[in-house]
Amino acid sequence: MLSPIQSPATAALPADANFDTLTHWLREHRVGEVECLVPDLTGLARGKILPRERFAADKGMRLPEVAIAMSVTGETPGTPRYSDVIASTDHDMTLRADPSTARMVPWAQDPTVQVIHDCYDRNDRLVPFAPRSVLKRVCELYAQRGWAPVVAPELEFYLVARNTDADLPLKPPIGRSGRAETSRQAYSIDAVNEFDPLFEDIYAYCEQMGLNVDTLIHEIGAGQMEINFFHGDPLLLADEVFLFKRLVREAALRHDMYATFMAKPIAGEPGSAMHVHQSIVRTSDGSNLFSRPDGSASDEFHWFIGGLQRYLPAAMALLAPYVNSYRRLARFTAAPINTQWGVDNRTVGLRSPLASPAARRIENRVIGADANPYIALATTMSCGYLGIEQRLTPTVECKGDAYLSEYGLPRSLGEALDLLKAEAALADMLGQPFIDVYAEVKDIEHAEFMQVISPWEREHLLLHV
Repeated sequence: MLSPIQSPATAALPADANFDTLTHWLREHRVGEVECLVPDLTGLARGKILPRERFAADKGMRLPEVAIAMSVTGETPGTPRYSDVIASTDHDMTLRADPSTARMVPWAQDPTVQVIHDCYDRNDRLVPFAPRSVLKRVCELYAQRGWAPVVAPELEFYLVARNTDADLPLKPPIGRSGRAETSRQAYSIDAVNEFDPLFEDIYAYCEQMGLNVDTLIHEIGAGQMEINFFHGDPLLLADEVFLFKRLVREAALRHDMYATFMAKPIAGEPGSAMHVHQSIVRTSDGSNLFSRPDGSASDEFHWFIGGLQRYLPAAMALLAPYVNSYRRLARFTAAPINTQWGVDNRTVGLRSPLASPAARRIENRVIGADANPYIALATTMSCGYLGIEQRLTPTVECKGDAYLSEYGLPRSLGEALDLLKAEAALADMLGQPFIDVYAEVKDIEHAEFMQVISPWEREHLLLHV
């Protein structure tokens, strides 16, 4: 039973709320505990759970810096490049609540609030390798130009049956009919209705948390869904995607299934993406930078595309962060294989949807659902920003099937990491300390994976080579 105080009216505080406002709000709503959340490099929530009184008294707790800079398996590199940023003496960082992110936890037994925190070092500066810090850094670069970036993520995910044996393939879950999907049901209303009880909970949770989700559709894969978010400020949207992933996993568990944002969870089925629609408005008058007064596409629109084309290959380790991510980026699987661009063309990596001049935008279709939303938004915004800054001319628009063209993206995490380490312009945008920490963490993940012998190797090499 949900607590009666968990209503839409108490979902979140105003954007200009301060810490005192937050603590008053917690008392007013009889909150017992506060989940202090920090997004780590993987996009998972780290932090502490405190009683309300302790949270109000502390005004900033501490965590070791390494807590947000571990691999997905919890390992840390022992390399000089990593230690130059994160001291081997395990320094603390101070966590400071962002009151505007406070939201009730709908599934908690007792009144509980979750609050996203920023990380500061001992010199009172934002920790440069914290994902939220990286996105703030890029947003500030836009603000200095008098621009406000606008984004709208579309997040795909799979519902799968509970799977407690990692050696067994994932399967679609049983729906209300008592059967699992055995064929693809793209855009099917009835297929979504198979999981009505789950989606009723998801929408109720979103409403109670004040998450601005838009439409829900069934995607191409068996048990694959997509949720769209309304367009808005990048930091706000990254926070919402971060919280939504947590919400969906929790809701699915309560219906005896898993929700996964793996890029390619099931062999033979399409992968899951996080498509991001992007535009820029001038803060002076709110006009779209991508359109001229006569309604035609501006130079900045084309330069933005040119920047994405130039820098996305080097940025792929940030947008496709795991070995599994590159299984999604395959020809004829509803995922891009290059950075061609086109109008109303879903085979390209960079799509310009049909829209009015005021709504002209670019959809980046390269990003995987497994990407950290803060890092992904900071990265795609950086690529476009560099394109405008350097006035990079894009290739000729692709009006045909981009799957028939050559691969233009890295084919593996190892290749992507080599490109990332060599790209100075992205390091300038995102911060060299972040790139150093991120690349070192991904190197050890890749090394761990290479120690695993796959079923394919046992099947085809054991007795044949």
